[in-house]
Amino acid sequence: MSSFFVEIPAWENGASIPDKFAFCKKDAETHVALSDNINPLIKWGNAPSGTQSFAIICHDPDVPSSGEDVNQEGKIVSSDLPRVDFYHWVLVDIPADINEISEAQDANGVTAKGKTPEQKTYGRTGINSYTDWFADDADMGGDYGGYDGPCPPWNDSIMHHYHFTVYALDVASLGLKGSFTGAEALEAMEGHILAEQSHSGTYSLNPEVVG
Repeated sequence: MSSFFVEIPAWENGASIPDKFAFCKKDAETHVALSDNINPLIKWGNAPSGTQSFAIICHDPDVPSSGEDVNQEGKIVSSDLPRVDFYHWVLVDIPADINEISEAQDANGVTAKGKTPEQKTYGRTGINSYTDWFADDADMGGDYGGYDGPCPPWNDSIMHHYHFTVYALDVASLGLKGSFTGAEALEAMEGHILAEQSHSGTYSLNPEVVG
């Protein structure tokens, strides 16, 4: 049996994510301000025999399915609202001889209009869901490649959970190019996953929500 493991040393599994790894942080006057947006060090080991590459997907399953009340003064995003997945990190084709992504290696600061998804020495980046979120924003719209951290609605009534999952795959490449999404990466992985493990964290911009 494989003892494949994944670690993010910056916080305990299931604990609160430090601000520096987030896209946004709390602000007493404006509710929210841009944060350091640094990807955390993530490492893994004991991959099963036959592993030819790795992939990393970070997603938040707690994102409101409707943006009607999001970040609106005098309103709150209800806990009863159905939630959807929001992808924060899409990285595939990580060579089999790599067992970590260093802190700030894939993201170091907020990049307006995003980072181009492309082939890196440590893998191929896809686009995260900020691509859709900022699609109609003249100042921020663009393809958001690789990692961009948490920025949940500041008026959301629930805590958000972020799952950093590393997949050990039996192929060296998923054959994905250009602006592929987290959902497309997961679809391409079907039938090729030898092992997977996750390290999770929580984050909220609402001072009234306590983890």
